[in-house]
Amino acid sequence: MNYKTIIITALAVALTACGGSKKTQEKDEAMTAVGPAFSADSAFSFCEQQCLFGPRTMNSEAHERCAQWIAGKFRSYGMQVVEQRADLHGYDGTVLRSNNIIASYRPELTERVMLCAHWDSRPWADNDPDEANWHQPVMAANDGASGVAVMLEVARLLADTISQQAPAVGIDFVCFDAEDWGVPQWSDAPDDPQSWALGAQYWAAHPHAEDYKPRYGILLDMVGGQGARFYQEAYSKRYAQAVVARVWQAAQVVGVGSFFPQKDGGMITDDHVPVNEVAGIPCIDIIPYYPDCEASSFGPTWHTVADDMQHIDRQTLQAVGQTLVQVLYTEP
Repeated sequence: MNYKTIIITALAVALTACGGSKKTQEKDEAMTAVGPAFSADSAFSFCEQQCLFGPRTMNSEAHERCAQWIAGKFRSYGMQVVEQRADLHGYDGTVLRSNNIIASYRPELTERVMLCAHWDSRPWADNDPDEANWHQPVMAANDGASGVAVMLEVARLLADTISQQAPAVGIDFVCFDAEDWGVPQWSDAPDDPQSWALGAQYWAAHPHAEDYKPRYGILLDMVGGQGARFYQEAYSKRYAQAVVARVWQAAQVVGVGSFFPQKDGGMITDDHVPVNEVAGIPCIDIIPYYPDCEASSFGPTWHTVADDMQHIDRQTLQAVGQTLVQVLYTEP
């Protein structure tokens, strides 16, 4: 779907809306798609380039090389980049050489918005249908690389935006590390929610900037999968209901409302939880929900060796990316 089609679709939806008050109708009719066209092909390429390093599992060479690539790409778009390195401990005591990568657009601005995603790979395909794969690493094309890919494409668009059309706020892209070292299903260790999102937990307690308080945050997790639909996650609604409403409305305006149903999803232990509960930043999670998938409510490739580029869908990347553009370029 090209951007012109999105605008036409959005206008058609607004002009044919029915029900509700006259004031609401007038407000809907006045809303139009804004900002540059998000390129799904570019985001797909960014996702693919991360996967070319191999699984970005903690403490691996692929992990370190990919970190350098991510930081370099953000710098190439004029972003100020900070690498927050820390030794964290996995559920089994393994020391994890973690690196949260933070890239800032217009760091001089006080009013800011935060986009975030994790970039590490799951070391174990512990939800794979074949038990022989349970100790194999996950390529993490969707569960990791897709969120970073969408952020990189947004950063590229910002670099190309002329000053008169730029968003009115600064934007921070936070790439969390060590998200996917949670207790594997095959382990005898007790399940521990705190074993997940280790990089986000560290960042929430040690933000990259003093007194860092953006208006809100948006977490992108598994935003490129085939057949993905993004229901409204429960922690997001608890801590940042207004942000949920804003994002789901933006999806309607740009003509991708079918990807963002007005329905409740699950309550997910993810990077946004410490961002909300420790850092005190209202943050939502754009994460898929597959209510009819037997393998996992996160979709059939979640934590399997099939989480690869063959299962990445450009339409899903486009829907999420254009929605973010709408949100950022309408920020007052």
